[in-house]
Amino acid sequence: MRLSSVVSAVAGLCIAVTSATSNLTTPQSTQKVLTGDFRPPQVFENTNLVRTINLEKGYVRETTNILITNTDKAPQSDYYVPFEYDLIGRIGGFDARDKKHAEKGALEVTIAALAEVLDAQGLSSKPTQYYIIHLDEPVPPKGTVTLSISYHILGVLKPLPASIRQEEKQYLTYDFSAYVPTVYKTAKQKTKVKFPSSDVPEYTTTKGLVSNTDPEKQGSQFSYGPYDTAKIPPGTVYPVTVRYEFNKPLLVCSLLERDVEVSHWGGNLAAEERYWLRHDGATLSNHFSRVAWSTQSFYVNAGQMTTSALRELKVPLKPGSVDPYFTDDIGNVSTSRFRPNNVREASLELKPRYPLFGGWKYSFRIGWNNALSSFLRKLKTPADTYILSVPLLEGPKMPEGIQYEHFVLRVILPEGATHVQYQTHGGTGVPNLHAEYSLHKTFMDTVGRTELKLSGNNLVDEARDITLLVTYEYTLLSALRKPFMIFAGFVVVYVVAYLVGSVDTSIGKRRR
Repeated sequence: MRLSSVVSAVAGLCIAVTSATSNLTTPQSTQKVLTGDFRPPQVFENTNLVRTINLEKGYVRETTNILITNTDKAPQSDYYVPFEYDLIGRIGGFDARDKKHAEKGALEVTIAALAEVLDAQGLSSKPTQYYIIHLDEPVPPKGTVTLSISYHILGVLKPLPASIRQEEKQYLTYDFSAYVPTVYKTAKQKTKVKFPSSDVPEYTTTKGLVSNTDPEKQGSQFSYGPYDTAKIPPGTVYPVTVRYEFNKPLLVCSLLERDVEVSHWGGNLAAEERYWLRHDGATLSNHFSRVAWSTQSFYVNAGQMTTSALRELKVPLKPGSVDPYFTDDIGNVSTSRFRPNNVREASLELKPRYPLFGGWKYSFRIGWNNALSSFLRKLKTPADTYILSVPLLEGPKMPEGIQYEHFVLRVILPEGATHVQYQTHGGTGVPNLHAEYSLHKTFMDTVGRTELKLSGNNLVDEARDITLLVTYEYTLLSALRKPFMIFAGFVVVYVVAYLVGSVDTSIGKRRR
């Protein structure tokens, strides 16, 4: 996000901060518990539904545009989106909007969970789970609303074959239903599938659903439908499997720990990120050959071929970033290149110690510094209140994308900062973050620095567009606490040294 956009966002938030009396955070989704025999009320009809499945990255992104009609006699405001029990834990970045009023932003979403139940034989059954979309205004009888629903699905792409030779291409498979899973009657629907290339050797064809060839191919895009499903019961599935070329790394970060440390006295914003990265693609069927890799890298650099192995990571940084470092479990990694820039994004290019093939792992850390003045502003009211604007996520930006299973962000504020509040701004699919407040003790601290810890699951690299706004109160007395304690410490040392030095330790003559 450009600095001008950040400044405008900060200015807009300043008005809200002046009257805020509680935490500014509005979670994108909350938890709701339903009974085991719950069924969503049949109050809507999907008059027209178009779903787009994007497979161009190492995770799945689904976007569904639905024209819904209220078929009930009373106004309705809750729309249910079903997910299988084993799938809902892989959903991330869920975002729902009213297409006709997109300027209002995302709609409120609630996660509705149903506990596992036991049948008559004592066997456990896994009920369907739901996301509940709460419309801003109830839809009157026979009224219509156009919803745009998007989300990511992590960890569902599987390599086939599971093992390949070092120089072979990698292919992935994905399973879905030609009929979109929904709890409501659907009159008409269509599914578009976007592939990274036109190399799709295997795919399911439907028989009898439409009169012409299904799916219809247009380059690297397939279209299933349109289907007339007015007489098809809700929840009906038509299994479809596609196998396509994805000769890129399938990158998964099992844990990302990101620290942002604010120093008022130093005028510095220090960032450090720790990654536990793995490649979930096809494993090697033979031993790794350094000679074959050198030959392969020559053709890759010449643009004559691609490889499913991870060769490098490109990290765009904010303008003015300085002092980058790149270390792993062994120590400093010298195979990196930094291109500073004070006007546009700086570039940090990282090359791991070894190429990352399917099934391989690599853990490392990177860090850099920025001028605090580019990210911090002091508000006129309330007094002694500051607002910090930082990206929720930075790190590598790759064409194939990166998925993050677990994410932890720690914002370490100056010692004595109080009344800490936070809010996310911009982007789509803001994750549901869990906040904790604690003290972070470092060198020469007295009581410890105020720490805001945010944690979440199922993030993707698209979260880079989300900005985190943190407001806190930091008085002049709090700012002078550390230098005063340091000065007092030196005074105590000098006084003790003077007293010790004034003690007469000489041995006098013995009196007879």
